[in-house]
Amino acid sequence: MKKTVAIITTLLLMAAFAASALAAEVAQGRCVSIDAQTLVLEEFDTVKTDANKHYGNPTGIETAFDVSAAKIGIPPEPGDILRIAYVIKGDAKQAIKVMNVSKQDLSKKK
Repeated sequence: MKKTVAIITTLLLMAAFAASALAAEVAQGRCVSIDAQTLVLEEFDTVKTDANKHYGNPTGIETAFDVSAAKIGIPPEPGDILRIAYVIKGDAKQAIKVMNVSKQDLSKKK
């Protein structure tokens, strides 16, 4: 019985740590600049208007993301609208994935 409880407890702890490791924040906005290590994004809010039906409105806040280890889909260029999944490590925002939403049309995917 003790062995069963120990195994169940171990599995629950592993699941809890795995879930927290997968938790990421998401930011969306316009690419200001990018190099091999850093991407600067002008963040958008989540308020959609007639002028910005799909992405929200620019906030004027520029945020730097470390993209050195990120998975990057269509390579971003300044001016592109991006969605970035990231985790915070210390004072840095470490990008996990960078999706270029302005250069792909998700509605055409089947």
